[in-house]
Amino acid sequence: MPGTHIPRRAKRGLAAVLAAGSALTVFAAATPAGASTPGATVGGSKVTCTSQQHGLADLLERDITTALHGHGNASALALYDRTTATTCTFRADQAFDSASVVKVTVLGALLRQAMERHRALTSREVALTTAMITKSDNDATNALWHQIGHAGIQHFLDVAGMRDTVPGPKGKWGRTQITAGDQVKLLRLLTSDNQVLDTGARTYALRLMNRVVPEQRWGAPAGAPRTATVHVKNGWLPLDTNGWRVHSLGVFTGRGHDYGMAVLSHGNRTMQKGVATVESAARVINRDLNLPSTS
Repeated sequence: MPGTHIPRRAKRGLAAVLAAGSALTVFAAATPAGASTPGATVGGSKVTCTSQQHGLADLLERDITTALHGHGNASALALYDRTTATTCTFRADQAFDSASVVKVTVLGALLRQAMERHRALTSREVALTTAMITKSDNDATNALWHQIGHAGIQHFLDVAGMRDTVPGPKGKWGRTQITAGDQVKLLRLLTSDNQVLDTGARTYALRLMNRVVPEQRWGAPAGAPRTATVHVKNGWLPLDTNGWRVHSLGVFTGRGHDYGMAVLSHGNRTMQKGVATVESAARVINRDLNLPSTS
């Protein structure tokens, strides 16, 4: 959990993903742009992608499947790329303990509450939200969680359409039940015009996620293009059951980039193994979404 610096070797993730498996047995004809390929499977579940860019959905399905080989029953992801109208899901409705990625939801709930009351954040709230997001400070999160209250958190989830997210019981925000699908809904709200969060709220949230301290900038940013502005929030939590929870949310903007991802995992024996799992998936996603277009 926050306050613990991740070992330097964990940030390196996996040196390379495994070689791609044999091609899927699908129709010989190329998949038309915008269609979904039949879906690659890992751990008995399908990686399913759609894209308006020719061949990209098929490529992502194969590469994500390879990256998550051996972790299929203990991981989940969702992603979007507005530039190519691409989406991917893998076990995106599977529930996970949130660990600290819920802090982006807490921030969203506070910003929504301030919007509805037609007020700016107080200096205290600015200090607390900055510590909560940029340093993943738990004390700051405790204070904001109790200030907003269960009803305030639930109200934000309702207006954001995050119907699969269940706030943690008795103030245990790290045990909030989240899904990759709902986390990507939140990332989409932070990066587009909508009635849930106004421009000022979105700008503020993304600015904090862009200022996360260097030792916590692992996960989704693995392999991100240098031309992208990176916004990230990670979470890590060890429990007796299902081992380490290691999650990463990432949004990539600027210079033609407009995409985001949520990669969740549990059942990791160590934090380092969880980081490696998350980064193996993030690295192929960042690579495939930024290949030169051949269309």
